[in-house]
Order: sequence, then C-alpha cells, then structure tokens
Amino acid sequence: MHKTPFLHASRIFSAIAAALGLLVLTGCNLTITNLTPETVPQNPSQIYTITASFRPDSKRIDRASIAPRIIIDSTSYPMTKNSVGTDIWEFDYQIPAGRAGASYYFICDYMIEHQTSAQANEVYTALQTLKIMNRYIIRSEATRAPVGSRVSVLGAGFTPQDVVYFDQVPTRTVFESPSALSFFVPAVNAGRSYKLNVIGSGANLDAGSFRVDAINFQVSPSAIVLRSGEQQALTFTIPTPAPGGGMLIEVTTDVPASVVMPEVMVAAGQTNVTVMIQGGNPGSGSLFFKSSAGESAITVNVTAK
Repeated sequence: MHKTPFLHASRIFSAIAAALGLLVLTGCNLTITNLTPETVPQNPSQIYTITASFRPDSKRIDRASIAPRIIIDSTSYPMTKNSVGTDIWEFDYQIPAGRAGASYYFICDYMIEHQTSAQANEVYTALQTLKIMNRYIIRSEATRAPVGSRVSVLGAGFTPQDVVYFDQVPTRTVFESPSALSFFVPAVNAGRSYKLNVIGSGANLDAGSFRVDAINFQVSPSAIVLRSGEQQALTFTIPTPAPGGGMLIEVTTDVPASVVMPEVMVAAGQTNVTVMIQGGNPGSGSLFFKSSAGESAITVNVTAK
C-alpha cells in the first residue's frame, strides 16, 4: 500500500530530528545508500545525476519488484537502473534557473516473498541535500616548473580579483576568463613543493601542490656600458626550451633612472630571447636576475652624451 507524500514528509522530519545527516538507511531487508556527493560542480546544462544503491539484504526479496523513486522539490520521479551495477539506480534532474541546490529523499517499493504469499514493503530515507558549486578548480596545467614559468589553472567562477598564491607568496596572476587563470612561478626557493591556492571574492580555493625546479640562465654581455639614449642588445639563454606559457625572467636594478628596458619573456619552446636596453640618466649600478637556481647580476654604467 502506497503512502501519501505528506505522510512520508512527516516521517522524514521525525527521522531527521532523531538522526540528523543520515545517508544510509536499512530497513525491511533492503538498504538504501546515497552515492551522490553533497556538493557538485556547476555545469552549463544545470542537469545533475543523483545516484543511489538499493541493495537487498535478504534472498526473499523479489529483485524484479524493486522500484526506487526520488522525491525532489515535492515531486515524485521513478529512477532508472544503471547498467554498471545491479543495485545502482539514478535520476537526472535539471535544477531550475537561479537555484543553487535542491533537497530530496528516496523511496523504494518491493515485494518480499513468504512460503505461501508475497508482501508489499516500502522503505525511505531521510532528507538529502544537493549543493551546486559555481566557483571551483578543476586542475593546474602543471604541477612543477622553474621560476618564471607561466602556468594555467582551469576551473569556474574566476574573477579579475583572483590571485594565485604559493604558500603565503602572491604570484603575478593573469585573468584569462571565468574558467581560466594563469600565473608566473614566483622567485621562491627551488627543490621543494608549495601549497597552491586561488584567493579572491572572499573564497580560498585549494589548487593542490606545486614543485619548483632549479634552472639557471646565462646573460650576455656580462657588462653594459652606454651613453644616455644609446641602446644595446642583451641576450638571455636558458638550458631547456621554455614551457607552454613561456618563461618570465625577473629583472631589477638599483639604478632605475639609468636603465630603460622591456619585460624579459622567453617564448614557449625557445631557449633564448634578446631585448634592447637603453641608457637613461647617467649613473652606475647593476641589473639583478632571479632564477630558481639562484641570483646573478651584471654591471651597468651609463654616461652623459
């Protein structure tokens, strides 16, 4: 005999009061196990598969009579048997626009056989919840690289305010789209792993761990002598081709008014790059270069015209 949804609901709320958060229910020789994660990533179609196991615990249960249903948003729907497992049933539900989740529970009708007759039985679960994540990380493009490498992070819900961190060290982060960020591996110590996080919009997303490898580079010439306004080529060479996003070489100077030069980026697949350095105000100092293998410098001397 089937019971009305109102009777089911009252029973469910009583069960929640007695045992909040129940996910597995055993009764009348049949066990229902919810196999659906409580939180799932958002997808463009807004259709989510809810899966559960309905396992007979007695040989007297007529497997052909097992008829699971799901009650979601106060509506009852039959569930479909999954071809992968004999006891696995599922239901695809499209979350209405503007909603961030749903509440549901399972009901299962079945027949249990006695020596001379068969008896109809029914079992149901406590209330379950499904939450939709609209901001999450799928994966980092790489899990290791040297300092300066450009690496992408794929996910959803990214904003221009997001920053990728190595432990507590912020990186130079580029907003590509709501589903992709990229960052440059900062000048941290090589030969160890760092915790990777995306922080922004009031949320901290765990992107796993990232290992920084050691790599050095050569700079030619080893000294720069210029007059104000003059230019000279400066070549940076790395031992292996730059990764897919290219490699940024961090350059600083103690005479910023005397040196004018562009950003130094070795293109993906290349082993060197040449940039033009221009003399500014007269002065003497150094250009400093940071890599995962250490730091180096060359002298700079700029004289008047």
